[in-house]
Amino acid sequence: MGGKMEISVKEARAKFSSLLNQVKDGDEVIIRRRGKEIARLVPPAGGEGRRLPSLTSFRRSLRVKGEPLSTTVRRGRKEERY
Repeated sequence: MGGKMEISVKEARAKFSSLLNQVKDGDEVIIRRRGKEIARLVPPAGGEGRRLPSLTSFRRSLRVKGEPLSTTVRRGRKEERY
């Protein structure tokens, strides 16, 4: 865990899924083309388990004002006909 691995583009294409698993486990993967580093796969900053906060309380706090949209649409369609 936390190791570095260097791999060619060709190998990376063939082993992409397993490389992602290694990165998930904390390793860093350096991808090289013709010996030159072109990319790095690294675990996300902040580690595992970062979740967005629940929006339940926010959704409960929303209040709709005015008439339902369906009523507004029907009225608009009726007015446009004539």
